[in-house]
This record gives sequence, structure tokens and C-alpha cells, in this order.
Amino acid sequence: MVKQTFLRDRVAAVSNRIAPVVNGQRLEVLEHGRRFLRVKDEKGNIGWVEERAVIDSSVYQGFQDLIQAHAKDPVVATASLRDDLYVHLTPGRNTTKFYLLPENEKLQLLVRASVPKPQSAWGNLPKPIATPPAKSSAPVKPAKPGAPDDPKQATGSPAPDVAPPPPLEDWWLARDSKGRAGWILSRRLDVDQPDTIAGYSEGQKIVGAYVLSTVEDPEATTPDKRVPQYVVFLNSWQDGLPYDFNQARVFTWNTKKHRYETAFRQRNLTGYLPVDVGSKSFDGQPAVPFFSFRQAVNGEASIDPATGAATPAQTETLTYRMDGVMVKRVLAPGQTSAISTGKSAKSIKTADQKARHAKNRRAQ
Repeated sequence: MVKQTFLRDRVAAVSNRIAPVVNGQRLEVLEHGRRFLRVKDEKGNIGWVEERAVIDSSVYQGFQDLIQAHAKDPVVATASLRDDLYVHLTPGRNTTKFYLLPENEKLQLLVRASVPKPQSAWGNLPKPIATPPAKSSAPVKPAKPGAPDDPKQATGSPAPDVAPPPPLEDWWLARDSKGRAGWILSRRLDVDQPDTIAGYSEGQKIVGAYVLSTVEDPEATTPDKRVPQYVVFLNSWQDGLPYDFNQARVFTWNTKKHRYETAFRQRNLTGYLPVDVGSKSFDGQPAVPFFSFRQAVNGEASIDPATGAATPAQTETLTYRMDGVMVKRVLAPGQTSAISTGKSAKSIKTADQKARHAKNRRAQ
């Protein structure tokens, strides 16, 4: 579980190094000691290593099963690590971890999940005891006959304090360059996005940017003088949302002014990754660039108890095509042009969130 350690010839304060071992290396256990294991590596070197620095075969097999279970999952986005980071078997900071990935490692993002954020030690401190008010020398007026001693008792006892729901944090199931899979804290990675459009995010988080097409511009700085046009999906920076994005934008290149412009924008979405982007023929016409994605039809979303991944109860697919710099909706049979069948991104709630709000209302 550590990045690198050494096999030592004995368990003592002073010992000799026999051979180095690195993260992910397989070791054969020969003997169990107190907090130490006597192991043998692939080259036949035998020595002692701290037990906390290794994992057993069952945990290793758990990671192998995770790789196999998600081998065919579509890649919804790519990202890079900001720093060295461990990969976890399940989402959560206190869950089992194994592989240590290096800084700037390229990752393929597969599934997003939200789990409760662990409370810090400072957040668990007891509340301070209120200091009783100082005694006053002024005479105390007697209470009127029939009046309650405590004003709060006149309207009944106050409602008991209801603990707010714990804050959530996002995790991504990701695959590294060696094909290993595991869960990584979302806030420790950066989703890949073109630098040319990153400044157009308007304070929102870009969760995915995909090339729709390219246009030729003789004054472009690209080697082939072709500039990509993008469809970008954005969301707020808040963790724990039961949808992946709430806004879609298309950036086209103005060949006269040599800059990007917004050709399409759709807000208040309750969209889910992955996104389908490519070229397709509609109504027998020549193929044109298009993109499509799933949106929740109603405000219901179920949460996987094992991972915390949100799954909408019912979705509809929204498809758009590009005609030059114009973006138009493609309607399937039975669909209407208005996107009004689903609730807005601000109102969608999971079943757990609805239950907590109902409990709070009853307590009030």
C-alpha cells in the first residue's frame, strides 16, 4: 500500500536492507510476526516487511473483480491527477486502498458516486456550556396569576433539534493507463478540457467536453489550420447532486473574428453521462454532427447502496444536430419540442433526500 519500501533481514531497530519492493508488487508470505511479515518477492529475495504496508489476496482479488466488472463500461470523460493518490476499492476516504497513482496520471472516468463526507475531529467537539447570566440586584416581579413561568410553554414545547444530513462528496470509478480500476476522490482530479474554451465556463464545472466537428481557418494556429468545435456539459461545484450535469453548450468557431462563440445553450437539465457524439444522417440527408444524452423525466433517482451512484428512475434521450453553426433538436416519434417533461435541475431529489425533508417538516 506504500509507494516503496524495503525487505529487511530482521525485525529490529537496526537492520539491513535486502531488496526494494514497490506498490502493486506481489509477495509470498512465509511467516507471520508481530506487526511484521516475512515474505519472498518474485526474484527470490526473502525479508521482513511491515504488515500494514501490504494487503492480503482477498483485497487484491477485489480489485481484480472490479476491473473485470467494468471492463466494457463506456468512458464518459478523461482526467488528470493533481498529486499522488491512492485508489480505493469502494468510494470513501476510510475504505480499503491499494494502488498509488502518480501525479499527472491520465485517467478514464467511468461512474460517479456520492458518499457521506467523514466528519473531522473539530466537527465532533462538544458544544460549549452556556454561562449562566449574572445575578441582578433589581427586584423580580411576580408572575401574573395563570401565566406560564416559561414563555415557550405557552405555545407548547419547542421542536427537538433535527440533525442535518451529512455533507456528501463525489468519487469517480476510474481506469488508469495500465488498465487498473478503482475509486478516486473527485476533488483530487481535473477533468480534461480544451484551454481555448475553459474561460467560457462562467464559474461552472466542466464535466465533459467533446469535439463535434472542425472548420478551416487559414489564420488558425493549429498545424492543419482546422479548429475544433465543441459541445460542453457543465454543472455546479456542489458535490452529491443526483445528476451529472445541468447545462449544455455548443461552441462554434467564427472564421471572420477568429474566436469561439456560443451557438447553443440549454439550462435546467438533469442530464446523465455518458454522452453520444458523432456524425449521423437524419431523414435521408447527408451526415451531420450530432450529440445526444439522457435526461431524467421526473424527480426520482435511486441510489446504489453499495457505491452511492445515482440512477434515474426514468429517462428520455435528447438528440441535437448541427446545420452549419445552427443546433437543432431531433425529435423521436412521440416526442415534443419543449423540454418540460422533467423537473428542473434544482428540484430533482433522490428518495433519501425527500425522506429527510419530510422528517424535518414533521419535526417542525
